[in-house]
Parts: sequence; structure tokens; C-alpha cells
Amino acid sequence: MKSIANFKMVIEPHDGMRVPAVIYTTETLSEFLFKDKAIEQIENVAKLPGIQKYALGMSDIHEGYGFPIGGVAAFDADNGVVSPGGVGFDINCGVRVIKTRLTYEEINKHLNKIGEMVFNFVPSGLGSTGKLKFTKKELKRIVREGMKWALNSGFAFKEDLHKTEENGCMKNADPSLVSEKAFQRGREELGTLGAGNHFLEIDRVSEIFDDKVASEFGLFKNQIVVWIHTGSRGFGHQVASDYIALMRDKMNKYGIPLFDKELVSLPIMSPEADSYLRAMAAAANYAWVNRQLITYHIRAAFSKVFKMKPEEIGMSLLYDVAHNIAKFERYSLNGRDKLLLVHRKGATRAFPAKHHDLSGEYLEVGQPVLLPGDMKNGSFILVGSENSIEETFGSVAHGAGRVMSRHKALKEISFEEVYGEMIENNINLITKNKRIVREEAPEAYKDVNEVIKPIIGNSLAKLVAKTVPLLVIKG
Repeated sequence: MKSIANFKMVIEPHDGMRVPAVIYTTETLSEFLFKDKAIEQIENVAKLPGIQKYALGMSDIHEGYGFPIGGVAAFDADNGVVSPGGVGFDINCGVRVIKTRLTYEEINKHLNKIGEMVFNFVPSGLGSTGKLKFTKKELKRIVREGMKWALNSGFAFKEDLHKTEENGCMKNADPSLVSEKAFQRGREELGTLGAGNHFLEIDRVSEIFDDKVASEFGLFKNQIVVWIHTGSRGFGHQVASDYIALMRDKMNKYGIPLFDKELVSLPIMSPEADSYLRAMAAAANYAWVNRQLITYHIRAAFSKVFKMKPEEIGMSLLYDVAHNIAKFERYSLNGRDKLLLVHRKGATRAFPAKHHDLSGEYLEVGQPVLLPGDMKNGSFILVGSENSIEETFGSVAHGAGRVMSRHKALKEISFEEVYGEMIENNINLITKNKRIVREEAPEAYKDVNEVIKPIIGNSLAKLVAKTVPLLVIKG
């Protein structure tokens, strides 16, 4: 591995790698690169058929299933492969930010009440079930239509759709390719936060870095915003499990070597891969509706406390981005326009102004990029830059990234330590699960201030604002 630029390192092709692997990092972050299998995994990704330009590791890279988390790879649509490990088990795990017109001074005395109400309105934790129940017939409609269903059913504002990646619906979704078990697991989980690293936060905008873009985004200092981080729950997990098993059995048929038992892949043009992509799209739509139902309940909670309609409180969506997804996108390679299947596994889209996949006000200013940190040190809002298209297939890191396994965190960190740390920083923590809090302690994550350095240093996105948590809800 050698440095090729500030905050960037390259692994030249060797042992069957078809392309180089490029990793965005800093001197501090590079200390973690060899503490797990992330480097080995990104090298294996670089061996897959049809991969274009390079395999990418974002600045939050760490070991995952098949692909590293923080991994990005693009494959030729005609000659490349699709890999469920390049999407992950939590299909369309993603994050959204809801704005308000409220300031810290206006919300401070109501914070505990809002926190309790949101905690009651939004079920969280492993195996949690939603307030709303759906038949299988209705659930099929939901995963086919995505956010359009939410709008028509009264759970979304019209503007929520164009402020969501893909307008909240992947049109190739086919519920007939989803197993009965996935529907059983997902039927009662819509509108729930889940457990693990999923969270709901009420934050204060602590810094504005770009006044013009912040104004375009509707952000201002001391503003109250709400972050939601969750995905497709058991529904998406089952889709991934079903297709990993199915596709692993078919690899010999297509003559694709299995570099790692987790790195299952099949030709994009194969019927099995097509079925996976259509089922994955259904799970992605499920996740967008899941975050939308949570948004609906948060708006209701704020409305009840402040005795105003959500519109009067200014509870509009800033943006919703996916972290775990594979999508067909067009890029110019060697002077030719090519259709590629871009896998983002623990990475987020970062499209610049004038990009053909953007619409509405963001067409002129660029896509909001939402990058959450840990539950103590805050999160960043950025805007996509043109250089991301040239360098990273329009991608940046998706968060702080783990540096400590959950097992190690449980051994070394007590709930009392984390809770005390939150109190010292004037952050209200609400949870039913002390174990999850220990696993998700701030010390278990990279410093998000380090994670954004390669993003800014390589002009992949520009800083707009920082937010700091006032209240954190964990499953």
C-alpha cells in the first residue's frame, strides 16, 4: 500500500486483482486498517468480474460481510456481477434529517416531554413491532410503491418524495420474488427503529460552515433537527439471507470463483441476479416507508407537545439517503458513457449540482449528504461535489465507522460510564437496553472529525453544517 495523494492510499493490483484498490484515510485512521479483514475484503472485491476503475474504501472502512463496510464498487452492466455482500443484510439502511423552525431556546424546556412521547410513538429495540398493522396484500403494495404509498395513505407530505433518494421508490421492485418468511418478518415491523447502531436523535445545529448552501437547505444556527437512522429491519435481512444462499449455489454454474465464502456474486445479466435486484428493490422501498412512518410519528409527537400542526413547526424533510444499496447509474469512463451497477455498502451518495438524478431545489445546489457521528460528538451535513463523480462514483463515507467490536465494547465499557458521559455533555439518553448502549458507546467509533478530512481534502463533498445531540433514543 502506498500514498498517492493527501488522505488517499492505493493498493496496486496483485494476486488476481483486476483493478487497484483506493482507500481514503488519514494518518490517524490508517492505524485501524490492519486490525480487521477490511483490506483483505477490498482486495477480493477488486478481483470480481467486470469491476470498473478501482475498488474503493471510504474513510470509515471496517470489516463487513463480503464487502467491507465503507466499500464502493461499480460493475459494467453487461459484463459485471452483482453481490449481495456489496449491499449488506440491512438493505437500504439509511439516514434522514427532519428540519424544524424551532430553536434550542424554544425546545429546551420541552425536551424531556418530547423525548418520552417520541419514545412511546416509535417502537425500538430487537423484535419491536409497529403501531400500525398490515396485511400481506397491503405490504406487497407498500414494497412495490414505496413512498408513493405513504403519500396516498396520508403518512407523507408531497415534498417528502422529491427529498428522498430515488423519490423513495425503486421502480423495479417485485414482491413476487420475496419469500413468505420475509413478509412474515416484515409485516409488523414497519414504523420501528430496531436495535444495533440504529438511532433517533434530536439535535441542535451548532455550526454553519457555508452560509449560502445552508440557506438553500433551510438550515440555521441553533435550529432543532431530528436524525433518523434505520433500515429494512427483518424484511431486508431475510431477502439478503435468501438470495445469498440461492446465489452461492449457482456460482459454479457461471464459473465465478468464490474468493471468500461471504463474497457471493453472479453475472448481472443472469436471471438469479435480476431476481435479487428486484427483491432488493422491494426491501429498499420497505426501508423508505419505514423511515417515513417514523417521521409521521415524530411529527405527531412534536405537534402534540407544541399544539401546532407539523407544517407550522416547519417539520419538513431535509433529505433521506441510502447507505446499503446497489443501483444502475451512468458514468463517463475513458470518454464513453457507460451504465454501471454501483454497490454502496456503508457508503452514501454525494451528487453535485446539475446532476441528472437530482430534481427540485437540489438540482441547483447539490444533494444534501448526511453523515452521522457517534451519540456524543455530533454529525455533519455536507453537499455533494463534482469531484465525487470523477473519483468515487458519487460516493462518500456514511458515518463514523466502528473501531471496536460489539464484543470488545461489552467487555470494556459499562453502561454507567456511557450514561455519565452523556450527562456530562448535557445529552438526554433514552433506552430500554443497557447492552445496546454499551455496544454503541462513543469510544466504539472512529472520530467523525477524522472521517470527514479525506472527504473535504479530496473535494468529494463540502461542509455545510454540524449538529450536536440533545436527546438520543436507542433501541
